Amino acid sequence: MNIDAFDFHLPKHLIAQKSANPPDRSKLLYISREKNIDYNTLDLVNILKPGDLLIANNTKVIKSRVEGKLGLKSISITMLNEYTPGIWQALVKGSKKLSLGDNINLPNDMVISVNRKGERGLIYFDVNISKLDFINYLNIYGDLPLPPYIKVKKEDDSSIHYQTLFAKNYGAVAAPTAGLHFTKNLKNILAKNSINIAEITLHVGAGTFLPVEVSDISKHTMHSEYFSIDEAVADKINSTKKNGGRIISIGTTVLRSLESTSDENGYIKSFKGETSIFISPGDKIKSSDFLLTNFHLPKSTLFILVCAYAGIKTMHKAYKHAISKNYRFYSLGDACLIKKANI
Repeated sequence: MNIDAFDFHLPKHLIAQKSANPPDRSKLLYISREKNIDYNTLDLVNILKPGDLLIANNTKVIKSRVEGKLGLKSISITMLNEYTPGIWQALVKGSKKLSLGDNINLPNDMVISVNRKGERGLIYFDVNISKLDFINYLNIYGDLPLPPYIKVKKEDDSSIHYQTLFAKNYGAVAAPTAGLHFTKNLKNILAKNSINIAEITLHVGAGTFLPVEVSDISKHTMHSEYFSIDEAVADKINSTKKNGGRIISIGTTVLRSLESTSDENGYIKSFKGETSIFISPGDKIKSSDFLLTNFHLPKSTLFILVCAYAGIKTMHKAYKHAISKNYRFYSLGDACLIKKANI
């Protein structure tokens, strides 16, 4: 299938620069093959039913963007993950200027060196402290790696809303942004109506930043990302299904995690490891009945995923409606609740 099937025009003024205040007052578009309905996020309690289960991603964003020096030249580095012990994978602006063995001076006398250069602009650095110590270092001297379309100053407090209510486990270089719509207030309202939330972890990685560069999407490969689903959570998902409840994935990261370990009937196994799953039209979605997610970029793996979930025509129609109603797009924008198509 050609990537152009997933293109659409988005007016720039609809790219959100700040979250709704409070976040649970964001707009929510209910999307199904039959209809689109305008709500706001607090209406979830009226759309969902007692016994339904939402699944959230509890990854936490590392302040992984750090400024370094190569001699007199400034280097902007976004650390992605510890690839192997002592070696970190990173995206670097101007990576072509780097050579093997180059030493990069970071704040507070930290020095890292180029171990090797990878594909698609990835650089591997030798880092001579433990993973935990380096994460702590980045959280002191680094900045949140906000997407380039969010134009905020360092001191702008909107960056605070880039961590979700569920954020616990450091490891992500981008927020699982569907979770940004949830507040303690919304969580309590759902709980009072017997609509519960369970948590898994997927550390959002390099794939978030890298575009689809092939015209035939079947040839696109995803970078692997670490995820974990505890046995207790898997049991809760499976018992919810057996009891007639529905599973709602809060974000594409959750859906990708569940699909990576789902059997043909949608039952989940506990798991800790890597996934590079790429969900595209033609794939059968087994694990989740609804997907709560933001509005995504044209020609992105995320828009391809939602087209797989509900159908290409359904999603183009819904996005056209959202644009006409001034829904706010991308990471800090509004949300949609997508009903899985029965393909």
